[in-house]
Amino acid sequence: MSASASLRTEPLNHAPANDEREARARRLALKHSGEDALEILRVAIKEEFPGRIALVSSFGAESAALLHLAAQVDPTIPVIFLETGKHFAQTLSYRKKLAAKLGLTDVRDIQPSEEALTFRDPKGDLWKHDADACCTLRKVEPLAPALDEFDAWITGRKQFHGGGRLNLPAFEASPTHIKVNPLVRWGKEDIDAYYETHDLPAHPLIAQGYPSIGCWPCTHPAAAGEDIRAGRWRGAAKTECGIHGR
Repeated sequence: MSASASLRTEPLNHAPANDEREARARRLALKHSGEDALEILRVAIKEEFPGRIALVSSFGAESAALLHLAAQVDPTIPVIFLETGKHFAQTLSYRKKLAAKLGLTDVRDIQPSEEALTFRDPKGDLWKHDADACCTLRKVEPLAPALDEFDAWITGRKQFHGGGRLNLPAFEASPTHIKVNPLVRWGKEDIDAYYETHDLPAHPLIAQGYPSIGCWPCTHPAAAGEDIRAGRWRGAAKTECGIHGR
């Protein structure tokens, strides 16, 4: 990654999408919103964006369901994993084991540039002082050039997570891409049933009370009955890392 690319500061979603992309996303959402997740993925990967789509995965608490579905459509699909340097050791181990189990052949570990880290986070503790800046440095900026070769990318976002996700469509436009949200209408029960049906391994931190898993400094367990993302940036107004806008 070039130094100039690594120092991008514009978030992915803060400018309006162009009219053509916006219209295409609306058309796809209207046409396919009633279809199941596997068919949405098949349409996106095989028909609408062949060779020009990637899946972005955190290899977190619910990731195995989407990755398993995508592997059924095309196990060679590029899967982008943002290796922030702050993941739990359990996540890194899970990422390797799950990719191998599902037969995914193109998982890309995308890291922040060493130059940017040295200049803006030399002590590795930026998260203590400015969590937004840390997410921008370690997630938002590395993702932008990683997606340059694609027209669309697949997310695992779901409406039941609440917040800005309540009204998500199956297809949406960003300033640079069309985003595909095949699991948008899934609930917790759907995810649990899918894991059981397909014998998918759970992230090891789920058993320790982590229903949503990000970087270790900003992820905490959630109590029974709390929102699924309550342990993310606990005590702060922050609810998103920034790759989907804030």
